[in-house]
Amino acid sequence: MLKAELAAERLTFASEDEVMEAYHVRRWTDGLPFVMPTDERVQAMVAGAGRPASETIAIVPPRWAEATVENVAINAVMAGCLPQHMPLLLAAIQAACEPEFSLYSVQATTHPCAVLMVISGPIVKELGLNFAHGVFGPGFRANASIGRALRLVLMNVGGAIPGMGDQATQGTPAKYSYCIAENEAATPWEPFRVTRGFSAKDSTVTVFSGEGPHNINDHVCTSAYTTLAVAADTMTTIGHNNAGSVIRGDVLLALGPEHAHTIASGGLSKLDAQTFLFEQARNRAGKLKLRAMYRHSNWPVWVDPDDDDALVPIVGKPEDIHIVVTGGPGKHSSFIPTFGTSKSVTKKVEATGY
Repeated sequence: MLKAELAAERLTFASEDEVMEAYHVRRWTDGLPFVMPTDERVQAMVAGAGRPASETIAIVPPRWAEATVENVAINAVMAGCLPQHMPLLLAAIQAACEPEFSLYSVQATTHPCAVLMVISGPIVKELGLNFAHGVFGPGFRANASIGRALRLVLMNVGGAIPGMGDQATQGTPAKYSYCIAENEAATPWEPFRVTRGFSAKDSTVTVFSGEGPHNINDHVCTSAYTTLAVAADTMTTIGHNNAGSVIRGDVLLALGPEHAHTIASGGLSKLDAQTFLFEQARNRAGKLKLRAMYRHSNWPVWVDPDDDDALVPIVGKPEDIHIVVTGGPGKHSSFIPTFGTSKSVTKKVEATGY
C-alpha cells in the first residue's frame, strides 16, 4: 500500500475574504464558511490533543495520506472545534481507519453513506454533546463541529472530494456533519459502551458507515413486541445495502426514549430486542432476487437460495443490530442502514488532562 505524506501548507493573504475564496477554489472546504486556521489556533488545538504535532494518527484512504495531529488540528480549527474536542476526534479517525470499517470503500462508493459517530460516556456531558431533542440535527456546537471536522479530515487528508475520491451518486447531507450522543439517563438497559465491551467509566466513540436516519413513526403501539414489529417492518426495506450484504455488515437502531421504555417495560433485555428484530426483519429470497443487490453468496449458510420462500435476515447475527437510546420525548426512532460490507468500530477516548 502506498501512502502520501501531506505537509501543512502555510499561506499568507491580505484579508479573510481572500483566504475564504482561496480555500474554496482549492476545494479545501465543505462549501461552508470556516474558521481561519492561523498558527495560534492550530497550536492551541494541538495542545488540546496532548500529543506531538507530527505524530501520525492513521492513514486515510482513498489518498492513503497520513493524518497527523497537526493536519487534524487544522481541519478541527476550520470546523469550529475547541481544543478539548481533539481526543474524541482523534479516536474517531483511528476507529474509521481500522480494516474492518473498510473506509476506502465507504469513501469511494456510489452509495450515500457517511461516517456516523456515536458517543457514549462521561465525555458527552463534559463536551456538551447533544443527546436529546433534535440529536441528528443542528443547534449544538460540539456535535456540529466535531462531526464537521471528521468530514473535513476525510476530504482534505483522505481525498474524498465529491466527483474525485468520493463517487457518491447523490451523496447525503450527513456528509456535512454526523455526530450523535447516547441519552444515557433515558436508557433502560446498560450503556452502549458497555454493550460494546467497555467499562461504564470509559468514554467511547463508535463509527458506523451510516445512511441518513430512516424515521420509525409509531404513536399507536403500547407493547414491547408491537413496537419492535414496527421497527422490523422499517428495517426490511430492501433498497438498502444490508438487505443484500447480510453476513458482512451491521446496522444501527437509534431508539427514542419512549420507544425504548415501552420495549423494556415488557421485560425485554437489549439482546432480547436484538433477537426479535433479527428474526422478524427478514425478506423472502424470491423477492430479493428480483430487486436491489442480489448476492446470495453473502447470505447465511442456513438460507437456501433456491427456496424463494426462505427468509433472509439483514445481518448475520442478532448482535449486529446495534441499539442505542438517543433523542428527546416523542414516539419516534430511527433505523440507520450501513454500507453493508463495513463493520462498526468502537474506540476508547483517551483523556489528555487538557
